[in-house]
Parts: sequence; structure tokens; C-alpha cells
Amino acid sequence: MSDNTPRSNPSENNIVVVGAGPAGLCAAIALAKSDVPVTLVAAPHRPAGNRPDTRTAALFNPAIALLSNLGAWEYCKQQSAELHAIRLIDDTGDLIRAPEVLFNASEIGAQVFGYNIPQEPLVHALREIAKQTPTLQIFESAGVRELNPGTDDVELRLAEGETLRAKLAVAADGRRSITRQAAGITTETRDCGQTAVTCIFAHTRDHAGVSSEFHRRAGPMTVVPMPGRHSSLVWVERPSVAQRLYDMDEPGFARTLEQNLQGLLGTISEVGPRAIFPLSYMHADRMARNRIALVGESGHAMPPIGAQGLNLSLRDVAHLAELVAESSGRGEDVGSQSLLRRYDSLRTPDARNRGFAVNTLNQALLSEFPPVQLGRAVGMHLIKAIGPLRHQLMKLGMAPTTPLPPLMHFRGTSS
Repeated sequence: MSDNTPRSNPSENNIVVVGAGPAGLCAAIALAKSDVPVTLVAAPHRPAGNRPDTRTAALFNPAIALLSNLGAWEYCKQQSAELHAIRLIDDTGDLIRAPEVLFNASEIGAQVFGYNIPQEPLVHALREIAKQTPTLQIFESAGVRELNPGTDDVELRLAEGETLRAKLAVAADGRRSITRQAAGITTETRDCGQTAVTCIFAHTRDHAGVSSEFHRRAGPMTVVPMPGRHSSLVWVERPSVAQRLYDMDEPGFARTLEQNLQGLLGTISEVGPRAIFPLSYMHADRMARNRIALVGESGHAMPPIGAQGLNLSLRDVAHLAELVAESSGRGEDVGSQSLLRRYDSLRTPDARNRGFAVNTLNQALLSEFPPVQLGRAVGMHLIKAIGPLRHQLMKLGMAPTTPLPPLMHFRGTSS
């Protein structure tokens, strides 16, 4: 089943994207906008029903630029909240306490760091743009069952019996990616021994566009602005504690959250549906091989610290789209070994560096070793006291030092 008119010959596809989360949708649209025929293999889209997806994504300005250039930003802007500042609060109870640190976007000449975007309208917006993209075919399927990379193309067999062939397959099918496995790409995975509880809630005090991250012994507890006096929550805990939080009734959870926020947002109410998921760290040994390129969580996954996950995934998308557009413009094979080597050299260092930084910070929070606690506290004191250091960390948090692809610049600017 397809949202657009089916192609008469699936073997003519140049690119097949497997997976229709935000990263997969963005990849399909970005690649198709280069006038390269693209097929997106997606699970049938179903309305949210009684339990809507309440996850959100804090996206920095380069990712917002990408959404804008793909035509999706105006669809979800009104349901998103500006992120003017990021506050780090030491709530570990360590003997040597780190100071509170505030990163303000105005310090680096920006109005905002980015926006916090609800996932449901984001996916809806990208779906609508995908339907309107002439060179993009959406093929609704129960899934890819087998992939066979060959010398000249990749063969994909779908659950419905359909066979597709492509010069390039893009793996956007998550941590357990069948597409990545078919490429022969291995992964390293570590269980963090932590579980996150997420939801959206209302509060009586204005968040003022400030995202607050409490650094706690069990892991971070982060509240991120939503429109009005609402915020999204990612509360990382030990698994048994997280389960108790998830099982609480709404009034009990609201009281517990209010206490742990130490009055930061006033009285808590209107707690939305909660979700719970274990945390792990994963990275692929490479980002491309055998006519298959990885984007998003098929290539890297990490705990929700510092809003790195989807921002990193969208950089995958932008770099791949740029390489494919250049190759296609020269009439070259868009799945060639040389293109995949270039993509891997661009994306593997960024993914490894971000993963290392997130994992190091997470482990520093969990450590009961006094020298580690002292080092973290001293580091925070230096960040607070030294403006240039703080500014550099803000810029690095938003994007790597290497140049960003054109899709991640707002049109008419070079920033």
C-alpha cells in the first residue's frame, strides 16, 4: 500500500529508505529534493488514539534550519517552545558541590539555542511534506524481511512479498536495524543500568524558556520548556525507582516531581501519559558499508543527556543528502564505495565524540569516587567563571567544529 502512485518497476529505485521515524522521514525528503528517485518503506500510519505520543525533541538551530529547508518547520513551529537558556543544577548531594551554571543563547549572539518540539506534530509535518514530494514514493509495509547487498545494487524483500532494488539503502530502522545487520556492520552496546520516565506536565511558574537539568546521583532529571506553562520531563533513575514512579497515580507522581524540582516550577498538575524505557549506549563500528548507509539510531544511540540524540541524527541526514546530491549531479553511482567511505569519515567521528562526551558525563554523575566528584565540581566552577570556555562549550554542544552541510544553514545565511 502506498501514499502516492506506485512505480511500475520497483527495480528503478535509486534509493530506498527503511524506517519512517523523524530521521528516516527527513532522510527520504532531503534525498528526494535532490531529484533522486526515493522510496520510503514505512509502517502503516495510524492515528494516535487514546494514548498520544508525548515525547519531545529539543532541536538546536542547525536542525531547525534543516526542517525549515525541507519545508516542515512552519507545520510544527506553533506547537514548539523556544529554548533561550540551559541551566545545570548539582543535586548529587556530594560533599563538594558544583555551582549552578546557566548557558544563555544571547552569550553567543543567538536569540535561542533552538526549540523543543513535540514528536507527534513533527512526524505529522514530515509525513505531509513527504506526500507532497514528487520524487518520493511512500511504500507502506509491515517491514523489510530480508536485504541482500550486491555488487551493483541492494535487493530488499518486504513482508508483503514485494521486491525492491536500489543503488543505495538507507538504514533508519532503529537500534535493532535489520538493514545494518545486512550490511555486516557490527555494534558495541552497553546497558547503562538506568531507566528514564518521560511525560509532559503543567506548572504554575513560568519556565521563561529555560531548560533545567538536575544532576542527580542516579542520573539527570531534565525539564524542557513547552508552550505556555507546560514542560516535558526526562527523569533518569535506577530501574526499580523508575518503575515505582511510572506506577504512581497522577496526584502522587505530581507531588513527587514537585518535591524533586525543589519548587523550581511551582505547583505541578495535568501530568500527561508517562512512558518508561531503559537506557543504553550503542555505536556502530562504521556508518556505511555494502551499499548501505546508517542514519539515526541504527548507527548511534545514547542516554538523553544534553539533547544530542536527534540533533546528531539530523546531521547524518544532512551530510548524506549533500554527498548524494553531488554524486547524482555528476551522474555517478549514489551507492558507490567512494561515497560511502566519505560519508563514514564525516559521521563516525562526530557520533563517537558525542557518545563519549555523554557517556563520560553520565558516568561522572554515577561515580562515588571522590576524585571524580571533585573533578566534576572543579570543571563546573571553571565553566561558570571563564566566559570564553563556556561560550565554546555552547557552540560545541549545538554543532561540531567541522563545517555543516548547506541543509543545516538557514537560507540566505552562512551561520
